[in-house]
Amino acid sequence: MGDRKYLFAAVAAYQEALKEYTRSTAPLDWARTQNNLGIALSNLGEQERDSTRLKEGVAAFQETLKEYTRSAQPLLWARTQNNLGSALQTLGERESGSARLKEAVAAYQEALKELTRSAAPLDWAMTQNNLGVALGTLGERESDSVRLKEAVAAFQEALKERTHSAVPLKWATTQNNLGNALHTLGQRESDSARLKEAMAAYQAALEEFQAAKASYYIDKAERNLVRTEALLQKWQTPP
Repeated sequence: MGDRKYLFAAVAAYQEALKEYTRSTAPLDWARTQNNLGIALSNLGEQERDSTRLKEGVAAFQETLKEYTRSAQPLLWARTQNNLGSALQTLGERESGSARLKEAVAAYQEALKELTRSAAPLDWAMTQNNLGVALGTLGERESDSVRLKEAVAAFQEALKERTHSAVPLKWATTQNNLGNALHTLGQRESDSARLKEAMAAYQAALEEFQAAKASYYIDKAERNLVRTEALLQKWQTPP
């Protein structure tokens, strides 16, 4: 409840600021405040069952992009595209269709045009990871192996900068995400090799989560490992 209280206060403060920071009088201050408002609304919306706040967050990011243009502020534009993608992805996961997820994928792909590995390596890796999650969810929802393979590729890209030595917990989280995409792909294609790859990814993630004593993530990785091992054993057991 404490976090919600502060988020409500942040939303109210940004909305007050926008009464003076108008697009016509202070365009960049207006855009920065719109982006901050979008982040606060999205964080609040993630905690609520009602998606109204998330939709308001999407609208705030879309407003931001009217001033944070690729030509004028390329990195701010790209980071806002990533923020937009995250809000759209959360909405898409709640809704039954695929439209929002496709919009999220498009936003992440736009962000990667400026958040390149050479210019912003950790932002690039974060966006690759986010893209992988959106693609994986979309591929699972649409029974589309192409999307799942794209998700696997995105996670593998992310791991080039989200290394175990540099950012161990983010590395483990991406390994777990990679395992999810490989599991779904292996199940869809009846490919035991993919399931074995998924188990290796889950095991790597689990070891790091255990080292960090991150109980919530330990439970997730353990469940993922068990379900994948059970499916593999089922395939390997003669009828």
